Amino acid sequence: MKNITNKTLIKSLAISCSMLALLGACEQKKAVESTKPTVAEATAFIEDAGKQLFDAGVHLGQLEWVNANFITSDTNALVASADEEFLLLSVSLANQAKKYQGLMLPADVARKFEILKQANVLPAPNNADKTARLAVIKADLNATYSTGKVDMDGMQKSLGGVSDIIASDRVPERLLEAWDGWRKISKPMKDDFAEMVAIANEGARELGYTDVGAMWRSGYDMDPDDFAKSADKLWGQVKPLYDALHCHVRSKLSDHYGDRVVGDEGAIPAHLLGNMWAQSWSNIYPLVKPEGSDAGVDITSALKKNDYDAIKMVKTGEDFFSSLGFDPLPDTFWDRSLFVKPKDREVTCHASAWNLDNKDDIRIKMCTKVNEEDFITVHHELGHNYYQRAYKNQNAFHITGAHDGFHEAIGDMVALSITPDYLKTIGLIDEVPSADADIALLMQRALDKVAFLPFGLMVDKWRWQVFSSELTPDTYNSGWWALREEYQGIKPGNERPADAFDPGAKYHIPGNTPYMRYFLAHVLQFQFHQAACQQAGWEGPLHRCSVYGNKDVGARLNAMLEMGASKPWPDALEAFTGTRDMDGSAVVAYFEPLKVWLDEQNKDRSCGW
Repeated sequence: MKNITNKTLIKSLAISCSMLALLGACEQKKAVESTKPTVAEATAFIEDAGKQLFDAGVHLGQLEWVNANFITSDTNALVASADEEFLLLSVSLANQAKKYQGLMLPADVARKFEILKQANVLPAPNNADKTARLAVIKADLNATYSTGKVDMDGMQKSLGGVSDIIASDRVPERLLEAWDGWRKISKPMKDDFAEMVAIANEGARELGYTDVGAMWRSGYDMDPDDFAKSADKLWGQVKPLYDALHCHVRSKLSDHYGDRVVGDEGAIPAHLLGNMWAQSWSNIYPLVKPEGSDAGVDITSALKKNDYDAIKMVKTGEDFFSSLGFDPLPDTFWDRSLFVKPKDREVTCHASAWNLDNKDDIRIKMCTKVNEEDFITVHHELGHNYYQRAYKNQNAFHITGAHDGFHEAIGDMVALSITPDYLKTIGLIDEVPSADADIALLMQRALDKVAFLPFGLMVDKWRWQVFSSELTPDTYNSGWWALREEYQGIKPGNERPADAFDPGAKYHIPGNTPYMRYFLAHVLQFQFHQAACQQAGWEGPLHRCSVYGNKDVGARLNAMLEMGASKPWPDALEAFTGTRDMDGSAVVAYFEPLKVWLDEQNKDRSCGW
């Protein structure tokens, strides 16, 4: 036997120890791999998370409905408590989901995980005290807005009362009093709003987003920066149309009020445009209507002449959807909806559509007035309801629109078919105006649809700047008006106080409803309408097309609606329109005759601001 020296023995032992260490490491690796979550476990987790959120969301929605219809300190507290529970649940599930990061998941499962991260519009951090505080702030802001009153004419007026003044009065001092009065109700909101932003941003960062604005922009199946560029591209397509309308409206307002109120150049004072937020200008149509053109159709007068009330307006909207082949609304819709403002209690009058069980318990809530604006709004809200019912069989993560702009666009697409021919068909008018009235009809619609476009864009551009800290509480208000002037060519009616918080005077700010959906909807509705008219074989001007009664169009529309959010939105868009890109060209095509007319009117005017 060969002798082994100490040196050789030591070397041999060292090698043995290394091998043993390596074996130990391998065993540890095997142990880690055995505990690493699998795709099957991730799939099971996300399905269970969806069920939990579904059940909690139904409970929260029921309490929110009661609170919106019976605003008291008690219902505020109930909603805040349920909202806190939902926030805690969603935060817990989002944190649990982190263990599945890095897995190669099927695309549909990975998409559900991304949707889970966005379960809350305002995400709470993993901190019970901050979650509770966030829920309280949200409830308080909503209540402050919904119960706001303006001291005017020796009485306290609600938003509806001062909005009526803005819509119909023509005395600039009185308009300014109503406009300024409503903005006083939002002053107390600013500190709570700023605290809410800080808490929500902390929650967004825990989910991997830079801030809440980035999280919102991530909800469109694309990079958040790419989405912002896409929105800007759409605005670029329609801006020349808006600029022409702005130029004409400013000139006409100057003719009416005089240079001391409205000049021939610069931004337009916001209180003169017929709407509390200057987002729709349809109420000033009599001041800016085309001279020498037929009057078109006065839908408000026609509704009143034909003894329409709130219920008859909603029944008419239901009939339109039925004509496309959709099933009638359930009996519970008529039993449980709120159609008119009660006299005995405070309610949130802002029109909204609800599905209380995510199945068939669909409802609307609005303080309906018999006028053209609410006639259109009825169709808009019903569009939400029919969409909600169409995708009811999707799983918990997909019971929503392809993206939020789709949801807002459906009812408005149907409303574009409220043409003179349609109004005659349903007996609301006796005669269809001749083509000479087209400019008047298009002007009426442009004052609603085109005027809204820059407002729909800038609201969330402001919030993106707030969430990114580009704007601070000290610059909230000045930043708001800088964007309003940049995009809308609108300025405040008076010098704003240092403590003003004018954004809070718009429901969607204290209500924390992302607003980009409305801008997208005002583009998509025309894109949908153009596609529907092509499917119907329509060959005339786009603005005269109505698809009322066309069940083939209804079937294709329903097929898109039934998809919900089960596929990325380009798939849903393609299913109905044949294209995968949102496109503003349909807006331009719809209003082309008006644009030609506006350019002629503006040729000797100084446009822009």
